[in-house]
Amino acid sequence: MKALQVDKKVAKLGMARVMSTLSPTAAAKYGPLDLVTIDPPALPGAGWRRVHTHLAGICGSDLATVEGQASPYFDDWVSFPFVPGHEVVGHLDDGRRVVIEPVLGHAARGFAPPFDGAAPGDGDDYAHLARGSLEPGIQIGFCNSTCGGWAPQFVAHESQIHEIPDTMTDEQAVLVEPAAGGIHAALLTLPVLAGIDRPVVAVLGAGTMGLCAIAGLRRHVPGVQIVVGARYPHQQAFATALGADVVAKPDELARAVRRLTGSQMIGDHLSGGADATIDAVGTSESIADCLRFTRPRGRVVLMGMPAQVSVDLTGLWHRETQLVGAYTYGTETMPDGSRRRTFDLAIETAQQPGFERLLSATYRIDDYTDALAHAAAAGRRGAVKIAFDLRPPVKPVAPASDADDSTKVSQ
Repeated sequence: MKALQVDKKVAKLGMARVMSTLSPTAAAKYGPLDLVTIDPPALPGAGWRRVHTHLAGICGSDLATVEGQASPYFDDWVSFPFVPGHEVVGHLDDGRRVVIEPVLGHAARGFAPPFDGAAPGDGDDYAHLARGSLEPGIQIGFCNSTCGGWAPQFVAHESQIHEIPDTMTDEQAVLVEPAAGGIHAALLTLPVLAGIDRPVVAVLGAGTMGLCAIAGLRRHVPGVQIVVGARYPHQQAFATALGADVVAKPDELARAVRRLTGSQMIGDHLSGGADATIDAVGTSESIADCLRFTRPRGRVVLMGMPAQVSVDLTGLWHRETQLVGAYTYGTETMPDGSRRRTFDLAIETAQQPGFERLLSATYRIDDYTDALAHAAAAGRRGAVKIAFDLRPPVKPVAPASDADDSTKVSQ
């Protein structure tokens, strides 16, 4: 089968890093990603299923890998060569349509789950991610043993598989994984919002991750006031549609938070600020901005993947601000104290009317350079999520002739 595969070739990684500063298309063309012919992966053992890909999204972490910008931190948590693709909807051999919770958790690797009913991402020790019955890999899409969604087939453990209803479209379903990430980030704001009647949460960035965080806040955080920094007009419109109360350009977000909270400006920091902030960008500048307009003893949830940054943390120290990472999903503690799987919440969220509009375009894997260039420039090009479409092409049906058309109605 034809698949898009990443290999660890130092020369190609270096070339991609250089070329990505000039052109995303060139980085995709000359970097570590190649369209190759490989055998479908074998089932690793009992409890594993073969998944036939329908749609597979392109994530920011995928782009970082293709452009040679991924952090060396992950070198020991992946296994080369691997087929990317962890935002996936497909079907099993028996025809059931499913979405995949991609984290290769305890059950997938042959270890006992940390507690009954645990999600793949639960647990306080990550040793299993690099050990057990599989090659190292934090997720499907970064593991040599499983393949990934940028191929017609891959394998997933039954603990990762979620059947979806017939009423859910593939276009909604491919957004379940990013929706789960957004919901997880939204619920991580709860510890600093307790006891506040109308808490203020700011979201910096309105790409796929930021928009999914807005959806998670509106659906699952009671009484929240959401203020968003969104750069492009289409992002501003989506943020409003998903429930943001105030939408501003990123360089005006601090002023919007100041007005909403009644804070004062002292130097370049607010005296108070948002109770919590979700950073859906993940750069030195975005982290510094979030620290400037999050209140003392508030929380900054780092949803964007930062890699190497340079940030003055004096304000974090002085204001006793919490800086918390938001990686993937698992089992959540809800505002009413109940426990829910993030993916179950995300399947519900992705079915809300209009959510599929976040999927802006799809490409065949043969056109991967165009797809990756579109994804890398999604904001500038008025797009949100870009995905690969691996469904069989629909053959056009020839119209019946007048003589054969028994359903033709005479005028």
